Amino acid sequence: MTFAPNALPGAIRTRLAIAVSLLAPLLAVLPAAPASAADLLQVYRDAQANDAQFASARSQLLATRERLPQGRAGLLPQVIGTAGASRTKLDQTASLPLGTGASASGTRFFNNNNWQLQLSQPLFRWDRWETYKQGELAALAGEVTFHQAELDLITRAAQAYFDVLAAQDNLYLARAQKKAIGEQLEQAKRNFEVGTATITDTNDAQARYDLATSTEIASQSDLEIRRATLQQITGKPVDELLGLRPEAPLPGPQPPDVNAWAAQAESSNLQVNLASYNLETAQRETNKAKAGHLPSVDLVASYGFTNQTGSATQAISTHYNASQIGVQLTMPIFAGGQIQSRVRETLALADKAASDLEFARRTAAQTARQTYSGVSNGLAQVKALEAAERSAQSAVESNQLGYEVGVRINIDVLNAEAQLFSTRRDLSRARYDTIMNGLRLKASTGVLQESDVVQINTLLTSAPGALYKLPAQANGKVPAKPASAAERRGGRRDAIAAGTPRS
Repeated sequence: MTFAPNALPGAIRTRLAIAVSLLAPLLAVLPAAPASAADLLQVYRDAQANDAQFASARSQLLATRERLPQGRAGLLPQVIGTAGASRTKLDQTASLPLGTGASASGTRFFNNNNWQLQLSQPLFRWDRWETYKQGELAALAGEVTFHQAELDLITRAAQAYFDVLAAQDNLYLARAQKKAIGEQLEQAKRNFEVGTATITDTNDAQARYDLATSTEIASQSDLEIRRATLQQITGKPVDELLGLRPEAPLPGPQPPDVNAWAAQAESSNLQVNLASYNLETAQRETNKAKAGHLPSVDLVASYGFTNQTGSATQAISTHYNASQIGVQLTMPIFAGGQIQSRVRETLALADKAASDLEFARRTAAQTARQTYSGVSNGLAQVKALEAAERSAQSAVESNQLGYEVGVRINIDVLNAEAQLFSTRRDLSRARYDTIMNGLRLKASTGVLQESDVVQINTLLTSAPGALYKLPAQANGKVPAKPASAAERRGGRRDAIAAGTPRS
């Protein structure tokens, strides 16, 4: 059994003709998914391995961790070894007994070799204890800073990824719009040649086509810039990225309570944690400054050996070992007011750190509220734009049918197509912004992690540009060939009778 298109009923052929005419300009510009198309998870893994900012944060973490053993070293024994060797030349002149008028002179040499080991163990040094505790805080703050760099890497990589997707969308839509306007331009030219349309329709379509060409060039340039930005993060060139599935459900905030998110951000935001460590460090700096008034107690022990062949006063060689142990107390008495000034300085810095902590808490709560609102409003906006897309699609179909029967002019069709493509562009941008606000919301509370990237990655499809496939076409009838002038005049009379006149 063979399939004969001419055997189909007229209404079905009409619907197929509308579907083909509308899908052709879009499908012609939708590229097939290349085998090398990257997804969000792959981009994030490449960023982890190659991003320069993240590598810098990793090195900074390794350096900050050394603050702890450095602070601990001030509480542990210090051992110092010294050694020395010297040779002394003595030119000596001695007078003989009185009355002889004579004197005696000579040269003598003496050698002195020695070495010594000295141990010092702090018994009470409050400033060193505070330094040790500051080293602990610095190591903890370094871990928080690195964790913040991890969250920033996720959001930067995701933002760059979706920026490229948005640029891809704009380019695909620009090409699709250009193709659709080109088809409308050709139809306007044919209608003008047969006398069923005026030159105005052709000029309008030509102007829109030229503008669409300019938009396509600008979209191509923007896509190249966005890809270069993503390459700066991943260290690898990116030719194509996977896009969102058209039916992909966007995740909403859980729990759906903005106050709960704000409260969690005030307690667990990484910048709040870092400000808290800075405050405690400043308070311990004040304690260390006050320790300038306190005594210090050290255990001191030494052991050494000396080998001396003589001296200026005796010619006897000496060899001896010496050992010593004791406790040394040092009491500061007056330092010119430097200690009091240092205490006042650290107290002011502690007050500043307390204010910074409060500011960090308020900022974290405000950020959580804003991003929560961005997710909630974004989900609502996506639904509204999906409805607007369906309405714009219906408007395109209706205007094309109206143009064929003469109740719409060419500019109506072009405006309807422009509205459709603009709605699609806004819809794709709203999807990406909603996803990014969801990631930022979790980052503001410090709970963002790689599993969230994996979850977003499941929303991607292997067909870039799949968002631009048109939905099922509406029912309608069009003539198999362009309407004649009489038919167009009759269509106008019908439209006037129906209450929808057009010039």
